Amino acid sequence: MREIRIPAFAKVNLRLDILGKRPDGFHEVRNVLQTVTLHDTLRFRPARGNTIGLQIQGNEQLCREGTEKNLVYRAVDALRHELKINSGVHILLKKSIPAGRGLGGGSSDAAAALLGYLQFVHKTLELPPLLQIAASLGADVPFFLLGGRGLGIGKGDEIYPLPDIRTLSFLIVSPKDIHVPTPDAYRWLHAPALDSLTKNSANHKLFEFCALCWSAQGERLSNDFEPAVFQQHPRLEEIHRELLQRGASEALLAGSGSAVFGVFPSPAKARRAVVGFPHDQTFVCETISRSRYARRMKSALAV
Repeated sequence: MREIRIPAFAKVNLRLDILGKRPDGFHEVRNVLQTVTLHDTLRFRPARGNTIGLQIQGNEQLCREGTEKNLVYRAVDALRHELKINSGVHILLKKSIPAGRGLGGGSSDAAAALLGYLQFVHKTLELPPLLQIAASLGADVPFFLLGGRGLGIGKGDEIYPLPDIRTLSFLIVSPKDIHVPTPDAYRWLHAPALDSLTKNSANHKLFEFCALCWSAQGERLSNDFEPAVFQQHPRLEEIHRELLQRGASEALLAGSGSAVFGVFPSPAKARRAVVGFPHDQTFVCETISRSRYARRMKSALAV
């Protein structure tokens, strides 16, 4: 009986600029995403009949939600329709990435489900239709098809690969009792209306972003959500400050939160800093390059 196992890596935002609110109600963003070694795991096994079975371990809330609402189920269901396959599959999702913390766990699970299912059924799919399926599942899902370092523009759903940077060591701190819904974070931000990308106050941010994101040396961490989210949740600012006091060269809110991560000189120094967060979930990890990501994912894309 064959079995496919595939990791689903988390991400952090190295930079997140919000240029303003668009006429369609969404926000125009410039976003540098980076995959890290913290990951969930998906396991695919054959099942009788033509059903999609999904079992979740490690997250009680996801276990209580309806299976068909889960992004892993939706990803496999969409891919089966695309490939016209109806054989049964059982999927075990083992969660390690905390949900609702700005680390992209749900989107990464969806992308891993797409790639893993292609391997499971010994099929390939051209990148354009696979990206279309991924984008229908969520704005960050296309990024996780390739991993490494990437640029997100528009609503964040238009993704382009960026040059990899040197390996960085992170300590991610996830407070157990704080959840920040992304719509709330945007509301707290009070972003001004965006009339033009070339004739408004966001113009200087746009040019700065373009210069920095193409640098192979990386860029200084920045997240426009921080002031608004920290004002609503002072505990997150305390975590940010504690990371710096314990040796992080920089610290940043992950996406809209609520996880906060610090950059450390080495994994050993990151592990020593864990003692400062006895009541929070902590994860020591490092950045994962696009080539390393592809090797781990064993990409099923058609060449």
